[in-house]
Amino acid sequence: MKALVPIIPLTIMPFDLFAMDFSGHNLSLFWGIPFVGILLSIALMPLFLSRLWHYHYGKIITFWTMLFVLFALYSFGLQITINLTAHAIIAEYIPFILLLLALFTVSGGILIKSDVPSTPKLNVGLLAIGTLLASLMGTTGAAMLMIRPLIRANRNRKYAVHTIIFFIFLVANIGGGLTPLGDPPLFIGFLKGVNFGWTVKHMLLPVLLNSLLLLAIYYVIDHYYFSLQYGNLSTLTSISETKNVKIYGMSNIFLLVTIIACVLMSGIWHSSVNFTVLGTHIALQNLIRDIIFIMITLFSMLITPKQVRAGNEFNWEPIIEVAKLFIGIFITIVPVLAILRAGSHGALAPIVLLVTNEQGQPINSMYFWLSGILSGFLDNAPTYLVFFNLASGDATTLMNILEKTLLAISMGSVFMGALSYIGNAPNLMVKSIAIQNKINMPSFFSYMKWSVCILIPVFIIDNLVFFVFF
Repeated sequence: MKALVPIIPLTIMPFDLFAMDFSGHNLSLFWGIPFVGILLSIALMPLFLSRLWHYHYGKIITFWTMLFVLFALYSFGLQITINLTAHAIIAEYIPFILLLLALFTVSGGILIKSDVPSTPKLNVGLLAIGTLLASLMGTTGAAMLMIRPLIRANRNRKYAVHTIIFFIFLVANIGGGLTPLGDPPLFIGFLKGVNFGWTVKHMLLPVLLNSLLLLAIYYVIDHYYFSLQYGNLSTLTSISETKNVKIYGMSNIFLLVTIIACVLMSGIWHSSVNFTVLGTHIALQNLIRDIIFIMITLFSMLITPKQVRAGNEFNWEPIIEVAKLFIGIFITIVPVLAILRAGSHGALAPIVLLVTNEQGQPINSMYFWLSGILSGFLDNAPTYLVFFNLASGDATTLMNILEKTLLAISMGSVFMGALSYIGNAPNLMVKSIAIQNKINMPSFFSYMKWSVCILIPVFIIDNLVFFVFF
C-alpha cells in the first residue's frame, strides 16, 4: 500500500506522514480535513448540488472516509489503521447504530392517533411531554416516539417548520439533560462514577429553566403562525369537534422499556469476561446488550401489525441516512478527538487552555461554552469525556470541589447538541422523518439561523445564572 502513495510529492502533503505512532500529541490540524469535509458536504451540497447529494451522499461520505484511511495507511501502517477504524466501528459505531435501530423500529411500531386539532397550547403540551420523556427513555427514544404524533397533529397547519425545530431543541436535546438515561454524555459520566442522584439534583434547574424559556418562546411563535392561518381559536370549532386519542402497538412499549433496561444493565454490570476483535476489546455485557437490541428489532417487526406501521408511514430511509452519515463521522472524527485528548500538548492547545486561568483554576463559563460548541459539531459523548478528564477526571472531586465545572460540562455537552443537525443523532432522524411528511425543513445553515438566534440568548442566560451570578 505504501508503494502507491509516493506518486504524490511529499512536500505538498500537510499530514504527519512520518509519525511513528498515532498520538494526539503529534497530529496536526490537517488530519481534521476529512471530518471537516464531511461536515461541509452535509451543510453545503444539499443547497448547491441537491440532486447529486440526494442520490450519492453515501459515496461522498465514503470518499472522505477513505481519504482519512489512505493517509492513515501511509502514515502509520496497516495494523494501526485497522485498529483505529475497527475501534471506531466496533466499539463506538455498532453499539450506537444498533441502539438507534432498535429505538427507531420499536417507536415506529407505536401509533398514536388523535382527532384533537393542533393549537398552540396543544403543541406546547406535546413538546412538554416529549421533553419529560427524553430524560426517562433517552432523547432518541422520545424523539422517535413523539415526532409522528406531533406531525400528525399539525397536518392541517401551513406553518409547521418551527414546531419541528423546537422539537429538536427540546425533545432531541435539552430534555435529555435530567438523568444519565437521557443523553450519552451524562451516561458516560455515570459510567465514570457520577452519581445518578447528582445529575438529577444539579441538572433539574437548568433543564427546567431552558425548557420553560423555549416553550414560552415557541408559544409566541406558534400563536403568531396560528393566527395567520386561522385568525383565532374559535375557528377550530368548525375543523373538529372530536377529541379521541388512541394508541396502537402497545406491545412495543414493553420493548421500549426493555431497551432502556439493557442500556442501564450495560452501565451497571461489569463482567470480567471480554473479547478482542481486531485489537478492540468488547465487554460481555456490551455484547449481550447489542445482541438483545438486534433481537428486539426483529421481534418488533414480527409482532407489529402492518397497519400500525403503515399508519406511521414507517420506512427505513431515516435510519439508513443516519447510518451512512455517521459511519463516516465516527471514523474521520478519530484524529480530531485524539488532538483534543492531548489537551495543552496538542494542536488545539490554544483552545483547550482557555478553560483554565493563570492560577490553574477552571473557568466554568469557558467549560460550558467550549464543551457545548464542540458538542454541536462533534460527537458529544467523547467531547464530554475530554473535558471531564481535562477538569480532573475524578468523579468524586468533580461532584464536590468542582461541582460547578462538572455542571458546566454536563450542560454544554447536552444542551448545545441542538446547535446543528449533526449535534445529536436524533436531530437528523427527526429532520428526515419531517421531510418524508412533506415538511420543508431548512438547510444546515438555515437551521443554524434558528438555533443561533433562539438558543444562544438562552445559553447566555444559562451562563449568567449558573456560572457568573451564582
